[in-house]
Amino acid sequence: MERLGEPFAFTGDGDGGRRARRAVRERAAKVIADETLLDDVELMAAEGVANAILHGTGIVTVTIATDGRRIRVDITDDGPAQADTAGADPRLDHGRGLTVIDALADEWSFEQSPHRTRLWFLVDSLAAGRAR
Repeated sequence: MERLGEPFAFTGDGDGGRRARRAVRERAAKVIADETLLDDVELMAAEGVANAILHGTGIVTVTIATDGRRIRVDITDDGPAQADTAGADPRLDHGRGLTVIDALADEWSFEQSPHRTRLWFLVDSLAAGRAR
């Protein structure tokens, strides 16, 4: 996949989260023409960024990439994995972020290690109007 612009990095302070969501939408719009799908991508990015700010530590980095058909958004932070969740599946019963991403993304994953948390999701840019 080819990156759509440089990764966007910020801390949880200030308006970095808002600017990251805007950057995701602007970059995804280069590949996605359907406004509803753009709304979905922005919403998933907002939820992922909010989780990184709320639960993570250090620098949050958002990367958007495409292969011309699919859009992939990666959200990482420097936060360590919680001791009781290492190796466990991500919980969908706490908050709404992962539930929203699970419902809207074609594929997604949540990975934690002692030095990094990473959430990524993938959507088909040509899937406008698909049943959800």
